[in-house]
Amino acid sequence: MAISLALVLIIGLVDYATGYALVFSAFYLLPVSLAAWHKGLGGGIILSVLSVAAWLAGDYAAGVHYTSTFVPVWNGLIALAVYGVVVTMLVSLRTLQRELEERVRQRTVALALEMEERTRLEREMLDITERAQRKIGHDLHDVLGQRLTAAALASQVLHEKLKGKSLPESAAAHHLVEMMEASIALTRNLARGLQPLGLEAEGFMDGLQELARNISERFGVNCEFECPTPLFPGNADCCTHLYRIAQEAVSNAIRHGRARFINISIEKQDRSILFSITDDGTGMPEHPSSTGGLGLRIMAYRAGMIGAQFKVERLPESGTRVSCRLNQS
Repeated sequence: MAISLALVLIIGLVDYATGYALVFSAFYLLPVSLAAWHKGLGGGIILSVLSVAAWLAGDYAAGVHYTSTFVPVWNGLIALAVYGVVVTMLVSLRTLQRELEERVRQRTVALALEMEERTRLEREMLDITERAQRKIGHDLHDVLGQRLTAAALASQVLHEKLKGKSLPESAAAHHLVEMMEASIALTRNLARGLQPLGLEAEGFMDGLQELARNISERFGVNCEFECPTPLFPGNADCCTHLYRIAQEAVSNAIRHGRARFINISIEKQDRSILFSITDDGTGMPEHPSSTGGLGLRIMAYRAGMIGAQFKVERLPESGTRVSCRLNQS
């Protein structure tokens, strides 16, 4: 309103200085519009009346003479009508703009809440999945593993008895013992994959080393783990997410990339830690969503949960590199 009043005063002085022959009524639309836009209908009407008064007063001061008092009244009413139309249009536009802004704000808040709820659900789904995997790994290791061990011991006892009696069935019993021992080893490997134990401090390094060794034994590929100096990237949750990312990346390299060599590495770089999985496979597919798309999204989400920069790149000649960079304070 102060700026509008100042503009009315300035325009009125210019109108007076130029004489009554030049019409300046249109210039008063600027302060009128400014007041109407920011102060609404009331402000627009007040500035309209003041503008007409300043316009007519300037002309009278400049020496204008009317043949009748009806002429300035008529001119003032016409100007007020024009200003009123402009004020009404601007107030309507301003009201519409505020309604649109309010709708946008409400929609933005709704989207933010929806995204927050979606993030919460995704986090809960990961937590549920993690707990389920740990429960299955615990059952495999402590329940099924113990029962298989007991069965292997019983089979060994049976083998010894049959062998002591020189019965031909002792060979079959010995073969049964070997099968039970192989089943125990497989069960333990599955349990370690589902329930990585000790993913804290040096346990994290040991878990990745064990992962590389198991992958090499199970799939017949050359999988190695490199860590120039022992590193602990964060808390247990951070280690768990990195371990799961490594599992998924290795699985994709074998299933989709048909890799024969896989390198898992973690190293310190300035103020960050770089965790990467590199393979020599066929590289990323043309349409990741048709094969490993879900796995890539889960890896990216896990990286986001620990504040890491996630990147998947196809190497120039062949192979893929999956990397996570964690900034260290």
